[in-house]
Amino acid sequence: VQGTNDSSVVSKASSAAQGYFRDAFLQHFVCRVARRAPLINRGYYVRWRAVDHCVRRFLQVTAGCPRRQILSLGAGFDSLYFRLRADGDLERAVVYEVDFPDVAQRKAALIAANETLGGMLDSCLPSSPGPVCVSSSTYQLLGVDVREESQVEDALSAAGLRWAAPTLVLSEVVLTYMETDRSDAVISWAAKLLPQSVFVMYEQICPHDPFGRIMQEHFLKLNSTLHALRQYPDTRAQRRRFLTKGWDCCVCLDMNDFYSRLIPKEERDRVESLEPFDEHEVVKPQRPPQLVLYRRVSDPLLVSVSSAPVISWSPTVLPVRPVPVSLEGLGMASARLGPEQVMLTGGSSKGGRLAETRALLRGQEGWRAVVEPFVDLGVRLHHTVTRVPGGGVVIYGGRSSPLNPIRDVFRVTFNPCGVSPAADPQSQAAETTHVESMICSGDPPPPRWRHTASVVSLRGQDFLFVFGGKNQSEPALGDGHFLNLGQQIWTEWLVVVGGVWMHSEGVPGVVVISLTSYSSLEIRLDTSSVPWPLMLHSFCSELMNTEEPQLLLIGGGGNCFSFGTHLNPQPVSVDLRPVLDSKLLWCTQ
Repeated sequence: VQGTNDSSVVSKASSAAQGYFRDAFLQHFVCRVARRAPLINRGYYVRWRAVDHCVRRFLQVTAGCPRRQILSLGAGFDSLYFRLRADGDLERAVVYEVDFPDVAQRKAALIAANETLGGMLDSCLPSSPGPVCVSSSTYQLLGVDVREESQVEDALSAAGLRWAAPTLVLSEVVLTYMETDRSDAVISWAAKLLPQSVFVMYEQICPHDPFGRIMQEHFLKLNSTLHALRQYPDTRAQRRRFLTKGWDCCVCLDMNDFYSRLIPKEERDRVESLEPFDEHEVVKPQRPPQLVLYRRVSDPLLVSVSSAPVISWSPTVLPVRPVPVSLEGLGMASARLGPEQVMLTGGSSKGGRLAETRALLRGQEGWRAVVEPFVDLGVRLHHTVTRVPGGGVVIYGGRSSPLNPIRDVFRVTFNPCGVSPAADPQSQAAETTHVESMICSGDPPPPRWRHTASVVSLRGQDFLFVFGGKNQSEPALGDGHFLNLGQQIWTEWLVVVGGVWMHSEGVPGVVVISLTSYSSLEIRLDTSSVPWPLMLHSFCSELMNTEEPQLLLIGGGGNCFSFGTHLNPQPVSVDLRPVLDSKLLWCTQ
């Protein structure tokens, strides 16, 4: 558990070094500033910003009080005191930090050895033994196990904490590492002894969705179980927890809500321009909630936030089953070439980015995955492969990296049987498989990836319609373009409104859209037969015309913050029979 402090401060220092937030002191608490991935930098930015928001708001609300206090439980190597002191925000205020004796002593040694940090204290380190590791008029660092209530109470009293003064109690991913009865006792203890207090807690929720399962496995490997998740898995349970432990009021705010509604757009634009970033689908689940708890409702720390939209869920549940074939990948594109054949191109896996083209085939012995040796399209991710009239496919867009979009358009035609049935180099497929770079005129669309592409027909001509996506300069594109497949001419046309739903929980389901009534219905997926966390990000889907109609979901997964990368190891099939009686258009989220 103490080791989580070291990894956390390195990540915070990385985020600060890349310009996400201003903190000149974190660098003094790490051996060297290492650069983390953009996903981790963004996650720690939101965490830092949320906690900083609450601290600053508390200091504003209590500006007229003769004494204010911040009590940080499990503070680790946090630089909060030094930032507030440098900004001149600690007038009539004292910061108290409590952590394990070993952690507190290491932090005290770093402060003593650093001229910048030590220069911000008005007294020297104490030489006498005891829990006080650093003592200053505005800063007290105590080495005490937070779980030992009487020891914490005695140490804080000896350090001068005034129990009746307005106090902000801060717990930033701390209590969850304790056994639940011990963390509950801390919450009750704070409510009892600090009558004029605010409790700000930042912790994880949603342990049962795919991201939550991977996160728990990560902490189990580190021997630092997230105990609170079992008993308090969601915001409703956390509210009930605090209200039954002596607190008058409780507000829970998800970090996606905080980011989108409480951070100004100008600031979001600045942050989103700092580093190339293309993992938006995993930002939502990786951000845990911030829990803000306060005793007085007259002056809350956070503004109110509108509630999530009401979703219409069907009582029908679609069963999901693993397909017994080993195949994984992120950012692939697929096209169904026949009743039992699916073409897969590009993407990335644990071994790196993929240049090969693969095929998923079903014969009498079931499904199998093979490499198609005669189609070399190079490395590309998040592109589209669209089946076109007359046979073959058109491959458009994608990227090799977030800074390198792919502009070429390819047409691929195959032998009459589709992809080579056995991927045998001696077969005749090489003679009848043709890859052609399409030379197109007109006004081509800006390069893009994560777009959609479909074939439409108008007045006897076939068009490839390309809509949306993103590129290195635009986070979301709203334009539509048509490529005349016969004349190979681009034209721009049509505007469509879409978006991303930020309020789903667990595995995303299927949305059914009625083309008659223009209404939609959400249908849940039953993933109980899938033994691994099913993460439906960056996957391919194909509707298979078989005796048992099914939607084949291939690949997918995501980077799970600092907990590792998860790839779905096998395709899965969604049984569509429970809803076949409805005359509706199907599409996956």
